Amino acid sequence: MTRLPQIALLSDGRRLHLQDGPIDLIVEARGAADAVREAYKAAAERFTGLLDELCAELPELRTVVEERTSLRGVVAHRMHAAVAPYAGDGFITPMAAVAGSVAEEVLGAMLNAAALDRAYVNNGGDIALHLGEGEHFSVGLMDRPDRDGVMRTIRVDADDPVRGIATSGRHGRSFSLGIADAVTVLAGTASQADAAATIVANAVDLPGHPAIIRKPANELQPDSDLGARLVTRNVGGLSQNEITTALESGAECARQLFDRGLIEGAVLQLCGDMIVIGTKDIERQRSRPLVQENAVHA
Repeated sequence: MTRLPQIALLSDGRRLHLQDGPIDLIVEARGAADAVREAYKAAAERFTGLLDELCAELPELRTVVEERTSLRGVVAHRMHAAVAPYAGDGFITPMAAVAGSVAEEVLGAMLNAAALDRAYVNNGGDIALHLGEGEHFSVGLMDRPDRDGVMRTIRVDADDPVRGIATSGRHGRSFSLGIADAVTVLAGTASQADAAATIVANAVDLPGHPAIIRKPANELQPDSDLGARLVTRNVGGLSQNEITTALESGAECARQLFDRGLIEGAVLQLCGDMIVIGTKDIERQRSRPLVQENAVHA
């Protein structure tokens, strides 16, 4: 039986809230009033039953990615495609791209139903974008995804190749193998950004450091796709050199993904320091030191 999600306009009358189990979306469309209504109707219709589709294939979605797949669902295939480029690099499952893939699917339904000037679907910080001619979108960056307060913004213009934004790190909704407070990735699609953010956040690390507390993922969440792999639970005091070393490890990973054409940019944050990788507005911040000690705080 198809579950019935919660669907309602927010109090501002502009944004739509869609919630079903762990999936929690904020949707906003701009354009003619009738087009926005049609887009929101399509979003609600596509969202209904989407969690059931994913749950039906959950065992394989939680399995380490391989080149070939027997996944059947559209969203499941998108998840697999987003993580497939990393199959030979280490452990990753399609679940690393679930939030971005869901956002992409709902946005696609909206665009198929109506012509919109601008739209986004925000799935817990993983965002799928549509930008018509002359439109732009400002992305707020926080030093940690579990806190309020925007530290700085990045502007995405319609002529940029970015249509997906995702953030990962040890403070987020999912477990992380690394110690990054936050890694925000910009990519061509939300699913690509989601997968890449996981990879880069995992790379911000100091393996074996005594100040880093790790626990097996399945002790914290028995059905975790990470199994018994150690995930970060707490990070104690680190020296400036250690912070720089951990950030540079993640930055080198991000540079490689950038060179492979898998991402358009990334912002890595740890203990108030930041490294920026990418082009355009992100790249222009390189006029400052790449590692900015105490540049941003909560």
